[in-house]
Amino acid sequence: MAQINAYRMDGIGNNFIIIDNRLNDIAIEKEKIINLAQNDKTFFDQLIFLEKEENKVYPIRIFNPDGVEVGACGNGSRCVAYLIFNETKKKIIDIKADKRILRAEIIGDKLVKINMGYAKFNNWKEIPLKNDALDPKSISIDFLNKEIGNGICINVGNPHIVFFVKDCENIDIKNIGPKIENHHYFPERVNVSFAQIVNDKNIKLNVWERGAGQTKACGTAACAATVAANIKSFSKNECIIHFKSGSLKIDYNKNAGKVFMSGQVSKIEKISFNY
Repeated sequence: MAQINAYRMDGIGNNFIIIDNRLNDIAIEKEKIINLAQNDKTFFDQLIFLEKEENKVYPIRIFNPDGVEVGACGNGSRCVAYLIFNETKKKIIDIKADKRILRAEIIGDKLVKINMGYAKFNNWKEIPLKNDALDPKSISIDFLNKEIGNGICINVGNPHIVFFVKDCENIDIKNIGPKIENHHYFPERVNVSFAQIVNDKNIKLNVWERGAGQTKACGTAACAATVAANIKSFSKNECIIHFKSGSLKIDYNKNAGKVFMSGQVSKIEKISFNY
């Protein structure tokens, strides 16, 4: 059994363990990731590996509590950027998540803005969906009641479906969240958000993350909700997305198709654990 030194951080309630792999080559198999996530001392929403720098770009690998690797994590990327800033004092940091280069900027005290790249919603393959018979902008799930209506699918590094409802907290998300996540329409599963429009600049969000369950916050879900609200003409290009544990500012550059996210991160806590 080996000991790992790591960092614990959170972004508005999203909880992360960050393993610095720049000087090591640590690999943790799927079953052990699951065990760590279920342990009271090492629980996390995402486990992030910070890999060796490549041409001034910092690659990361992201794993959900079910041990499955995913392509993006907005709040986690912001935390990694702040961790690197704390070490280097560089205020502009490029992070590579999957195939995306995400440029982060330190804009205040523990306040990080990040370019999440392109929001994709025009092609079923980009989400991805099961087949071309499905319209990403209007997805009907058979077991949902009429009041919930159809969802909008958007990929912001991860696949999302967003439903607009009158009261996002009055949703039995622990029951219907996993059913939608694993619906046969979504070959790579899907993150599920229930969005409540407060006004054209403020949206409340309740999120079920694939492989993680109900989480206190989700950066890519905030991005997807803002884009979806803009598609439906419910909101402006700039929105504040409110979670129970905090809020994120999302700027959607509609012409360029890019999404920018700003929000607070926590202090950096050093931890160690055996695996």
